[in-house]
Amino acid sequence: MARYFVTGASGWIGIPLVQDLVASGHSVLGLARSDEGATRVEAAGGDVLRGNLDDLDSLRTGAEQSDGVIHLAFKHDDFSQLNAAALTDRAAIALFGDILENTNKPLVIASGSLGVTHPGGGLAVESDPAPEIPGFERPLNAIAALALADRGVRSSVVRLPPTVHGDGDKGFVPWIISCAREHGRSAYVGDGANRWPAAHVSDAARVFRLAADSAQPGSVLHAIDDTGVPIKDIATVIGRHLDLPVESIPADQAAEHFAWMAGFIGFDNPMSSELTRNTYNWTPTGPGLIEDLEAGHYFQS
Repeated sequence: MARYFVTGASGWIGIPLVQDLVASGHSVLGLARSDEGATRVEAAGGDVLRGNLDDLDSLRTGAEQSDGVIHLAFKHDDFSQLNAAALTDRAAIALFGDILENTNKPLVIASGSLGVTHPGGGLAVESDPAPEIPGFERPLNAIAALALADRGVRSSVVRLPPTVHGDGDKGFVPWIISCAREHGRSAYVGDGANRWPAAHVSDAARVFRLAADSAQPGSVLHAIDDTGVPIKDIATVIGRHLDLPVESIPADQAAEHFAWMAGFIGFDNPMSSELTRNTYNWTPTGPGLIEDLEAGHYFQS
């Protein structure tokens, strides 16, 4: 069995990934930037390496001491600095590429599904390219990671949906709920027919382990369970649980209601994971997004 270096090991996907890796017989060296994070990694069964994405020496140490790297960490703290965070992330990917060059060891990185489209419409598939969005740096990191396959690195990219949900989620869905509470209405933009894919956090974490264990160089995997949940359906469940009206708002009011998330809420992002399921025998077992919302834990405050 392998020893994997996991960045972001104490995070939302990192902890279930560490648990899954250990349960599968692997050992984990998890990067942690705080005492609290270190405690979480140890409790999940991993060993701890203290450091962060700005500390390239710690990243080098972790990669050199392991049989492969699963790179989840990203600076999400300040959405106004996403491009700077993306450049930091790219430097880490480049470092891992240099260390793993000509070893055929795995490098698995996390990427996003937003902006990935299928020619002619329909569900986006694993072979559809990463988007190149002017002024937005992060999609280029997936391209850089996949290019490492030409240098003898078994690199792969796991595309995550905009919502990786579950009890304890602090991402997009809790923000939508907080906006509904603040404004006294559960809103969606336009007709609300635009769709978001989704996956439960336990299922998404497992895809990273499958990629590290067996993905071919240059592979893209989709950690997608729900292929596309209409935003209006999400707003409807939120409105019912909060006893708030469910209302359409025009696109020019999205920023007032959703703040920093206004640029994402209108995306139509239907995604397939058929190739990932068939190739890696991945069968999601967690609840779908609507089922998870109906369970009620998102509305406990």
